[in-house]
Parts: sequence; C-alpha cells; structure tokens
Amino acid sequence: MMTPNCPRCASPLDEGPIVYRCAHCRRTVYAADLNNEYVPRTPATAGASR
Repeated sequence: MMTPNCPRCASPLDEGPIVYRCAHCRRTVYAADLNNEYVPRTPATAGASR
C-alpha cells in the first residue's frame, strides 16, 4: 500500500488511518479528504493475440 502525501506540500503523511499528520508543514488531514482509493489491476487476458 502506498503512503498518502500531503495535499499542501506533497510530503509523506504519518499516523492515520483516520487522521493523518504532515511532519513538514504540520497540517492535519482526514483520510476522507485524500484521494487514496483502492484501484485493482486489470486482469491479464487469457489467450492473448499472437
């Protein structure tokens, strides 16, 4: 899983999972305000064309 980044300064956020904190700019960010949704990989197609 990737570490979410601060929307203000793009530094990695710590703590969580409900409230994150940026150590660089000292901003508190709620997880609901971040764009960190799970996106599954697309499955490989069986019998791919040659």
